[in-house]
Amino acid sequence: MYFGVILVYFYGMKKILLISILFLSCICFAQQTDYVDFKSVEADVKIRYFDDKVSGFLKVEFDIIKDIDSIFVDAKDMRLRFESLWKEKKERVFPKFEYSEEQNKNFIVHDFKKGETFLLFFYYAANPKKALYFVQKNGEKQIWTQGQGKYTSNWLPSLDDTNDKIEFDLKITYHKDYEVVSNGKLVNKIEKDSTITWHYNMQNPMPSYLVALAIGKYDKITDTSKSGIPLEYYYYPEDSLKVEPTYRYSNQMFDFLEEEIGFPYPWQNYKQVPVHDFLYAGMENTSCTIFSDAYMVDEIGFNDKNYVNVNAHELAHQWFGNLVTATSGEHHWLQEGFATYYALLAERDIFGDDYYYFDLYENAVNLGRQDLAGDGTSLLNPKSSSLTFYQRGAWVLHALRSKVGDEVFKKAVKSYLEKHQYANVETSDFISEVERFYGRSLSSFVNLWIKAERFPVEEAITMLQNQSTRINEYLMVDCEANSSKCANYLKYYVSDEAKIKVISQRPELVTNDTFKHGLKVRQAISQYITNVPERLKEDYESLLDDPSYITIENALYNLWSSFPTDRAKYLSKTRNIIGFNDMNVKLLWIVLNLNTPFYQADNKQALFEELVSYTDEAYNADLRMNAFRYLNLMSACNEKCKSNLENAKTHHNWRMVKYAKGLSEKLKEKKD
Repeated sequence: MYFGVILVYFYGMKKILLISILFLSCICFAQQTDYVDFKSVEADVKIRYFDDKVSGFLKVEFDIIKDIDSIFVDAKDMRLRFESLWKEKKERVFPKFEYSEEQNKNFIVHDFKKGETFLLFFYYAANPKKALYFVQKNGEKQIWTQGQGKYTSNWLPSLDDTNDKIEFDLKITYHKDYEVVSNGKLVNKIEKDSTITWHYNMQNPMPSYLVALAIGKYDKITDTSKSGIPLEYYYYPEDSLKVEPTYRYSNQMFDFLEEEIGFPYPWQNYKQVPVHDFLYAGMENTSCTIFSDAYMVDEIGFNDKNYVNVNAHELAHQWFGNLVTATSGEHHWLQEGFATYYALLAERDIFGDDYYYFDLYENAVNLGRQDLAGDGTSLLNPKSSSLTFYQRGAWVLHALRSKVGDEVFKKAVKSYLEKHQYANVETSDFISEVERFYGRSLSSFVNLWIKAERFPVEEAITMLQNQSTRINEYLMVDCEANSSKCANYLKYYVSDEAKIKVISQRPELVTNDTFKHGLKVRQAISQYITNVPERLKEDYESLLDDPSYITIENALYNLWSSFPTDRAKYLSKTRNIIGFNDMNVKLLWIVLNLNTPFYQADNKQALFEELVSYTDEAYNADLRMNAFRYLNLMSACNEKCKSNLENAKTHHNWRMVKYAKGLSEKLKEKKD
């Protein structure tokens, strides 16, 4: 029972009334799902082009599970006007509508009885501060959502509780020059004057945090999976040459995961949309993954920083997280651990066993280091780190599959999804399915791998040694002790990972022959040999031709530093290379040019102004941070730079804000 004094706002009235409300049935907001089942939401959403305000009309259907005297919808900083409430879709009733400012909840007070079905109609208007973001991309507007963590109820009245799954249908009206992408199937488009209304339909229920939209200037290519699921890959018109490298292996991974998981893809279609300055790498909105456009890469960028893992991870979430959703943060690994594991399996299908086992090895090492630092936690701790939820969660599944066998594991996963589809789950729901097919208790396994605070790193490494000869070989290579074998390791049979380990420990062993190895070995040379000896100069210069922006960036700086008389040659060779979206090679080139006085091929003042210009809000956050970093290193952050730095403190991307605040403090300390 809850009794309190609540501020209530009645739409259309100027004054706020202070009243007391007695809630007899709704003991706790989080328990509403015990009393009410929201079935569907039909939302007609209009986004104004000129001032970025949102308004809409909602039709909400819900069933009463137990008698209750009030229900609520979450609506943060919104103005709502309730239109009507209909019982059994035919009898109009007249409830009270009350608003809790403290809880950002809108209450419908009525004598609701078990077994009744209602339709609620209301209007809303909002100026969202979170969850719906308005950004500029190449001078054009772009709008996108991020519901997880910030909640959809900032821009669309909904329910923040992940345990209430709802079938959403969205109509979104916006300027006709833009593409609008949302969950589900596009039913139709209606053009009127300067706008188009896009109608998207979902057939099955999902949590509100997975509702999504992306609006921008896009082109797309379409395809179909083996099972007949329509696939849509969006891209910016200017990025047409990046489409293939970015979405490489997408169809293969989709078909692989359907077969591996054993449960058909559960939604009508699948779309992927890049957006500008996204908060994270990607987000698995139901049937509509939104991801950072930093992963839109060309052929060279693919070798360094590709979208494959993020692509597979968000796709796996369509089953683990979207189809079955954890009841609470305590069981968050059922989403992130599963998505990480199945993404790694998809990569194994593409890149092979060695890739798979080496990734598991690195994750085990990182988890062991986390424990040594005193930051290890149980997998069931809702405050665990991402490393725990993602990588330890994936390790649990690898270890469990190794214990019970492929057949039992795959049967259990399929049964788990079939039994709990479109519902919510706890860890015991999954473990009980595995035990059912395994025929034995897994309590000791659960205690060691899931409940214990310490990750069983020794057991994990031993398991890998029994499963992979490459891991055994890698562990055998240790050149921190002055072993005579290490020079031979760089010549002969060991894997590239082992060679990289040797180079990191003993860079002086690198010879001209070492450059003949693959891309990753050459990249390691550029990383660990920073003071280039004359004997390696010619081969080291060949690194500037590698299809790797990381290698080129490293090699350019190291050659420029090691051979001052050849600086002009290195700058001339690399003048047209841009690099990633953060322009890593281009910015380094500008800085080195500015610090090469005798190289007069360019206007130094114009180059400096160009470097400062990249701190402006017109550019992506990664590029801006890169430019700020170089200007700080040069002690050259002028007034325009400082003004842009101050502006960056209000950016929507938390990484940009954190960086800007930290750099401001450093500049202040320098000045003092």
